[in-house]
Amino acid sequence: MEMRELTVVAGSFVGFQLLFSVASPLLSSAITPGYGRLPPTKLTEWNSRLVSTVHALIVGLFCLYILWFDDAVNANPVWGDPGLVKLNVAITCGYLLYDLVLLACNWSTMGDSFFVCHHLAALYAYGYVLTRGVLPYFANFRLISELSTPFVNQRWFFEALKYPRSHRMVVLNGVAMSVVFFLVRIAVMPSYWASVFATFGTPDFERLGLGAQVAWITSCIALDILNTVWMYKITRGCYKVMTGRGGQKVKEGAEAPTSSDKTKHVNNHTD
Repeated sequence: MEMRELTVVAGSFVGFQLLFSVASPLLSSAITPGYGRLPPTKLTEWNSRLVSTVHALIVGLFCLYILWFDDAVNANPVWGDPGLVKLNVAITCGYLLYDLVLLACNWSTMGDSFFVCHHLAALYAYGYVLTRGVLPYFANFRLISELSTPFVNQRWFFEALKYPRSHRMVVLNGVAMSVVFFLVRIAVMPSYWASVFATFGTPDFERLGLGAQVAWITSCIALDILNTVWMYKITRGCYKVMTGRGGQKVKEGAEAPTSSDKTKHVNNHTD
């Protein structure tokens, strides 16, 4: 790994930590008075999810730019010039390390084994991108999934502020979350795996070596299984809200009891 990537990983880790501990409390207090009324455990998760949303927007938009304009990566998905992709992956790795530390420090309230498996699988695969510069197209393609994260986090923000599930904004966000999550995580699976299979047996694939091949394929399988599980949970929740089974109907804008106090931390970063 070059010094540039190490610097970006370290800077990303520190930057997201500062955003969590300094910027998020100030910004959130200014945006909504409800933030100050949250219990300490929810304040921690609120700040975590705000950081997650910022990371998702940075990396997701950068990912689209590379996908549309980086001809070298698109021309050779296995060994194309990885410069911009490595920069984007380094930002994500710094975020993942920050988030793992946060989870470890708050395991009793935020611990999620699926979440940890996701982070470790992503770090394992992205390590090859940073150290060897391989598979830039596929690494970048995986980061498209970040575009669904802001909707997942917004659902939690609404719940923490005790918006009733029948509120128009909650319903609209739920529908948008389900649609975007499906588009960037599930619908892309056939085209992604078609591109993967197209490399099998080629000189570029053989040049990777067994270690990189195993890291690539196994991490992709693990991430797609997790995404499928999360898609099922999101779809089930959206269906309950749309059919009125997700909670008692409440007048829009009114405050109602919520189950958020009992809700465990769920994934707010997936690749």
